[in-house]
Amino acid sequence: MESPNYTLRDVPNEERPRERMIQYGAGALSNAELLAILLRTGTYQESAVYLAQRLLNLSGNLRGLADMSLQQLTEIKGIGEAKALQIQAGIELGRRMARSALNDTVTIRSPQDVATLLSEDLRYLQKEHFVCLFLNTKNHVVGQETLSMGSLNASIVHPREIFRAAIKRSSASIVCAHNHPSGDPTPSPEDIQITKRLVQAGDIIGIEVLDHVVIGDQKFVSLKELGLM
Repeated sequence: MESPNYTLRDVPNEERPRERMIQYGAGALSNAELLAILLRTGTYQESAVYLAQRLLNLSGNLRGLADMSLQQLTEIKGIGEAKALQIQAGIELGRRMARSALNDTVTIRSPQDVATLLSEDLRYLQKEHFVCLFLNTKNHVVGQETLSMGSLNASIVHPREIFRAAIKRSSASIVCAHNHPSGDPTPSPEDIQITKRLVQAGDIIGIEVLDHVVIGDQKFVSLKELGLM
């Protein structure tokens, strides 16, 4: 359905996103209104709010919008390079702000700590990313590395590469994590098999694998808590 020729000048002041944000705060605005503030302007034919709503409709939701590349954004009528960059900058600021709540020294005490540290980086990715957190004797994170991308299997996630990285950082233990792009964090048989293989290798080397956390969309699962390692 085409948008009507309805520009922001036609909207009463109390209904304009910026005026509403000033009066009621950002929490009172819809996703489209917040996005319209980032876009600043619409087109000759439609207001910034209509453009923002059309963009959300095309992307499906905020997660879909975060997944869109610069090229995909600029292919949408009314979204030039400047607007596309504004959108991507806003999304990246949101991700960084979510991470900035963490202390400089991150301590892993539970699967929730792992999810808090990694969810914003992993939940929007369209491929599986296997990440290792390297910990010292106090369970402080001394390093983090993405060691594979793509569907997990024994050839991609190899103990040799993981423990080589752990030894390089003088790690006392490691925590593994990866995302499920489907949003469902239920461990697959491959996830379980790889985890057990890593635990066995860690026992031999003397670097304990504390947990393997699978991250979905606002959900996560700990293989340790499930008794699968």
